[in-house]
Amino acid sequence: MNTSKQRPHWRVVAASVCGTSHLKNKQLCQDAHHWQILPDNILVVAAADGAGSASMGKVGAMIAVETAIENISIKEFSRRTLVDDNAARSLLTEAIIAAKKAVEEEAVASQKQSFDLASTLIIALATPEFVAVAQIGDGVAVVRDFQDNLIALTMPDSGEYINETVFLTSPTALDAVQLRLWRQAVANVGILTDGLQMLAMNMAVGVPHKPFFLPLFDFAANADDKTVAREQLVRFLRSERITQRTDDDLTLIIAALSD
Repeated sequence: MNTSKQRPHWRVVAASVCGTSHLKNKQLCQDAHHWQILPDNILVVAAADGAGSASMGKVGAMIAVETAIENISIKEFSRRTLVDDNAARSLLTEAIIAAKKAVEEEAVASQKQSFDLASTLIIALATPEFVAVAQIGDGVAVVRDFQDNLIALTMPDSGEYINETVFLTSPTALDAVQLRLWRQAVANVGILTDGLQMLAMNMAVGVPHKPFFLPLFDFAANADDKTVAREQLVRFLRSERITQRTDDDLTLIIAALSD
């Protein structure tokens, strides 16, 4: 038996940065993200984009991602549990319901309408052999296999008009959830909000751009220092290469399995 072989573990680099349009208007970044590595090498990540028309969109986004991650992390389950499709779906569905309830309760406590805290929400559960994603609204979840194939597990849920989408606080939110399970060996997982989706995706055919994702996934795999890696990702998101093509808030979560 080869006892020296190391078990692959997750390396995660994530950042949310304020878009140039918000900086010019002296507004806060409306995006939020959160992630956690659970026992048994289970990764859970969440990203949210507060609605631009929502006066407390940032608050709603923060509550949504933090509640979703907490709701999953306090439960007792393992990779063996996730072999059951229904168990995986239930974990994600319950996390979305908990996030929605928490945001709506904050609206009441703040004497606001629910829409004042409107945001999108993407939640992903990942193991070395499985990814499950639930999404309300726009943004994208992408997975990479060990043959360098990139698969978009979700696509932006856009309405009839430009920049229209379903939000977590929408009456139809739970009916609009995209829920996707992917069972193959996993090399990388990427989650991004809508500010990056036009750069990262061929939206016409729903295919991720390899020149965008592959260097970032390789970067995450070699990110030994989490603090330095996050600073480098922030610089990338604020670079002219990005800001010349989008002025929106940007969130990117990239995860890699590394020995």
